[in-house]
Amino acid sequence: MANHIFANVSLPGIFAAAAALLLISRIYWELTTGAQRRRLIKENGCKPVKKYPHKGLSGKLFGYDTMKQNFQAAKQGRFHEMARNRNFSHQQHTIQIRNLNRDIIITIEPENVKAVLSTKFNDFSLGNLRTLTMEPVFGNGIFTSDGKSWEHSRAMIRPSFTRQQVGDLSMYEHHFQNMVAHIPKDGQTVDLQELFFRLTMDSATEFLFGKSTNTLVKGQENPGALRFTDAFTYVTERMAQDFRTARLSRFLPDQKRKDDSEFIRNFAQEIVDEALANQKDIEKGAEREKRSYTFLYELLKVTKDPYTLRSETLNVLLAGRDTTASLLAHTFHELARRPDVWSKLRAEVEELGGQPPDYETLKSMKYVKWVLNESLRLRPVVPGNTRMAIRDTVLPLGGGPDEKSPIFVPKGTPVTYSVWSMHRRKDFFGDDALEFKPERWEKLRPGWEYLPFNGGPRICIGQNFALTEASYVMIRLLQNFRRIESRDEKPWSEFLTLTMAVGNGVHVGLYQE
Repeated sequence: MANHIFANVSLPGIFAAAAALLLISRIYWELTTGAQRRRLIKENGCKPVKKYPHKGLSGKLFGYDTMKQNFQAAKQGRFHEMARNRNFSHQQHTIQIRNLNRDIIITIEPENVKAVLSTKFNDFSLGNLRTLTMEPVFGNGIFTSDGKSWEHSRAMIRPSFTRQQVGDLSMYEHHFQNMVAHIPKDGQTVDLQELFFRLTMDSATEFLFGKSTNTLVKGQENPGALRFTDAFTYVTERMAQDFRTARLSRFLPDQKRKDDSEFIRNFAQEIVDEALANQKDIEKGAEREKRSYTFLYELLKVTKDPYTLRSETLNVLLAGRDTTASLLAHTFHELARRPDVWSKLRAEVEELGGQPPDYETLKSMKYVKWVLNESLRLRPVVPGNTRMAIRDTVLPLGGGPDEKSPIFVPKGTPVTYSVWSMHRRKDFFGDDALEFKPERWEKLRPGWEYLPFNGGPRICIGQNFALTEASYVMIRLLQNFRRIESRDEKPWSEFLTLTMAVGNGVHVGLYQE
């Protein structure tokens, strides 16, 4: 009977029925979503955003031409500068580019960035790319979650970054002394960047876990801690590749990534399990008085869930370790090439009389602050970021030939903001915007055009932690060494993990006399 029924259905009839269904669905979309979008565009005076002139059919359909450029530039350590010259070299500040199966909007317009991160915060999310890439290793924490889950994470974590916790500089001094022991005093070449990453891993793990990796303690090297540090770098480097390729790179075989990811999770989980097992002892008054402040043990007051504890500590470790180390690396790469800036810094530091600064003194040192601000401007440690529109919305600028009109952003559209390129706009930072010039900060009071730690509700909760540690380490290095020489004349290049470091390292010679 069934065969008889299907035998009477012709192939043209099937196609006709399918075409009719498509036509009906299209008419329905036009009457509902389409009409709503046209009304939104008209009410806001939206005009089309400029489109990148892709080359060839593969470029126009999938953005293959720009993706190829991205791969090549990333290999050469110049991805962000290439993208700046490609996307914004004709005085345009917002552009639409094809990327695989969708269009993305890239902007360096501060008003658009402000809308995405603040005034229209609820119209955007992190998007599933970040979650799919990071959650398998770092879990569901403050940097991988959205909505209520993110609000809960932030509420748990915020108390750990108060002035009282961040202002205790004794921990920094301890790890600084461990690092200085690895630096030759007679000008022999050393890679400071490698030491900075080990330093911030040691200090961050002590602050977060109450147990430092101690990778800088001579004679007490812990193979597990060293493996954790190396695994952390490798996995985050592969994650950055996932972001650049829309996760196409995940199809490449990479057993090391799998092994390192598992090692990171297990390493952190062992510490969490130990804290849970010792919980009763930790909560005793006498025991608490002996213990210095520890992020993990403060979290135990809020939750006992092992997965949450592991996720939040790994999320904060990701930010606390990488941003500070990268900031220090970029700064000393510049200082080794700028004896004039080094001399001005030393003049300010010498006013301390050789004594380590306390928190209030550290915050009052203007030239130290200017140098770090300029380093973050010219070499932002997070050079770009992306949000996904979760509903049809509008950005204030970028439309029309003069880019002065609003633009319509359909639901599901990624909006990328390039901090690297925005920080190089001459209309904001002067004709010398490509130069390292700390003195510009004497009068400069930027708004949304300067975004080293993000902005809006998701502004980096640990920025004071990072700036305090970076300031302290820089001051103490200048107190310990009178002179610095560059030992690598290669031009600066980028090393991209989830943050940006110096591609060639920071090879210098330091002299005490």
